[in-house]
Order: sequence, then C-alpha cells, then structure tokens
Amino acid sequence: MKEKRAVTIYGASSPHVAHNYKDAAHALGQALAAAGMNLVSGGGREGLMAAAINGVLDAGGKAIGVLPDFMVERGWNHPGLSEMIIVGSMHERKQTMASLSCAAIALPGGCGTFEELLEIITWRQLGLYQGHVVILNVDGYYDPLIGMLDRSIAERFMNDDHRKLWYVTDSVSDAIAHILKPVEIREFSQKLEIKH
Repeated sequence: MKEKRAVTIYGASSPHVAHNYKDAAHALGQALAAAGMNLVSGGGREGLMAAAINGVLDAGGKAIGVLPDFMVERGWNHPGLSEMIIVGSMHERKQTMASLSCAAIALPGGCGTFEELLEIITWRQLGLYQGHVVILNVDGYYDPLIGMLDRSIAERFMNDDHRKLWYVTDSVSDAIAHILKPVEIREFSQKLEIKH
C-alpha cells in the first residue's frame, strides 16, 4: 500500500477568532506543504480551516476538503480547494478525513473541533486509527482540556499510558517534526479494566 502523505487538520470555522490563531493555522498549512504533505480538512471557507487551506495553497501544496452535501449547497466550501470530496453525512465526513490521513492535528476550535479531536483520540485508543494525534496548543488555548484529560487519568477513567495517545505542543515546527516520526502501535484497548 502506498504511504499516505496527508494530514487531517481540525479547527474553527468561525471567522471571528483572533488573528494569532489564524496566523498559526496559516503557518501550519505552509509547514505541511514544505514537508511535502497534503492537507485534509473539513474544507470550510472561513476561520482556521480557511487559514490552514490558504497556507498550504500559498506554499504550493494540495488542500483536500471533505464536506457533506448540505454544506456545499449552502456555499460553505473554500473556493480554492485542490480537491473536494462530497459525502452524505457528518459521520462520513470524519471517517473519510481520517481514512485519507497519516496524522491529525487539532488547531483551536469550538464544539465541532473538540468532538473531532476526542473522537480521533478514541479511535486511536481502539486501534481504529494508526496515525499520530497532535494538539496544537496555541497560546494555551487547550490548557483546560488538557487539564481535564489529566484529571481523567488521575481518577482512573483512563490508564496512565493513554497520555501517549496524543501529543501536545505550542509550536508548528514541533508538530510537523512529531508527525514525521514513526508511529508506535500500542494495544491501548486491551488494558481497559471493566469494573462492576
């Protein structure tokens, strides 16, 4: 099988977020292109999704957008996408994005981004996703979520080694360096304890 050279990016679709987040998203897109990697995203025309898409396109890379048909009908797709894949549902969208990629990076975002990030972490735990999962913690945005994950481990809702399911950094260059490393395949799901 040919090695996947694409990275899924999750991030806000809101156009109202601060410029520091948009700048980080744009830089991430540029860095992916420089590393020879394609970008896979929800393909939105606004917010951090658009900034990341613009970054990869500005650097001569390829941006693949995966959108449900209702979003395309409403014109929510980025007009400059290199490739657009239209799917029938939000669930199919997430599955398609994951299937196209060798890693996933979460930029700051809202409920949709949180849900995508936590789902891909769960898929990795269950062995359904084999790529790296990176939390790009721009200006400490994800500190509360990381604290919640730490608490869930401290109170034994997750095992201590589940911290290896995700990687946290505030640096775009470090995020790229991490996803280029070989993935250590672990059987996290076999260590789950069922208590009655």
